[in-house]
Amino acid sequence: MTTQNKTAVVTGASAGLGTAYAQRLADRGYDLILVARNAARLETLASDIRSRTGRAVDIITADLTDAAQISVVEERLRTDESIAVLINNAGGALFSPLATSDAAVSEALINLNVTSLTRLTTAVLPGLLARGHGTVVNISSALALNFLPGGAVYSGTKSYVLTFTQALQQELAESPVTVQAVLPGAVRTELWDGSGIELAALPDESVMSVDDAVDAALAGLDAGEPVTIPSLPRISDWEAFEKARQALVPNLSQRVPADRYRG
Repeated sequence: MTTQNKTAVVTGASAGLGTAYAQRLADRGYDLILVARNAARLETLASDIRSRTGRAVDIITADLTDAAQISVVEERLRTDESIAVLINNAGGALFSPLATSDAAVSEALINLNVTSLTRLTTAVLPGLLARGHGTVVNISSALALNFLPGGAVYSGTKSYVLTFTQALQQELAESPVTVQAVLPGAVRTELWDGSGIELAALPDESVMSVDDAVDAALAGLDAGEPVTIPSLPRISDWEAFEKARQALVPNLSQRVPADRYRG
C-alpha cells in the first residue's frame, strides 16, 4: 500500500471500525476522506487526525441509505484522482424474526449494507484501474457464514458482500487493484445498539476490540489474504471451506437432474 499523495476513503467513519481504519490509514501516510451521517463526530475525528498526523482530512456528511446522498460520494470517488483506497465499512445490523419485522427497516438495511457498497465500489473502480493501483476493502461479517434465527436480512446482506467481493476478485485477478473481504465476528461497537441483540448478552470471550479487529484486518491485507476472518486461528480452515465449495462447482449445472431426483 504505497501512500505518497494518496487518499483513502472510509465510510461509516464516525465510530467503531471506521474510526479505527481512519486512524490507522492516516498513520500509514494516507490523506483521508471520511464519510458518515454524524457531522459533529466526523469533525472531531478529522481535527484529531490532522493535529496528530498532519494528514489532510476532508469530510462528507451523507446518509448512505439515501440515493441522492450516495451520489455525492460517488461523484467524489469518480473524480478525485488521488483516491487509492476505499474502505466500505458503513453498515447496520438487524436481528428480528422476519414475520414480525418492518419491511421498510429491512429495505433501509439492504440499501446501506448492499446497495451503497455496490454503488461506491462501481464508482471508484474505473479510476483505480486507470491509475494502475488501488485497494477496496469490503466489511462483511462472520454472520455471512454463521446464520442466526432473526438474522435473515443481516446475514443475507453480509453474504452478498462476501460473494460480491469474491466475484470481483476474479474479475480483477489480472489487474493492479486489490479487493479484500473482512469477516469480523462480534466487535465492541455501536452496531449492536437497537439491533435486537444487546452486546452485553454476548460472552465476553467472543467479543473483539475495535483496535484488534482492524489491526488484524490490515495485517491480512498486507499478507495478501483475499478473505480475512480476524478471529480464525488457522487460515487452512478457510482454505478447506473454499476447497469444499469449489468441489461442488462441476456439478452445479448439468443437462439432466441428479439420479436421486429421477424416479
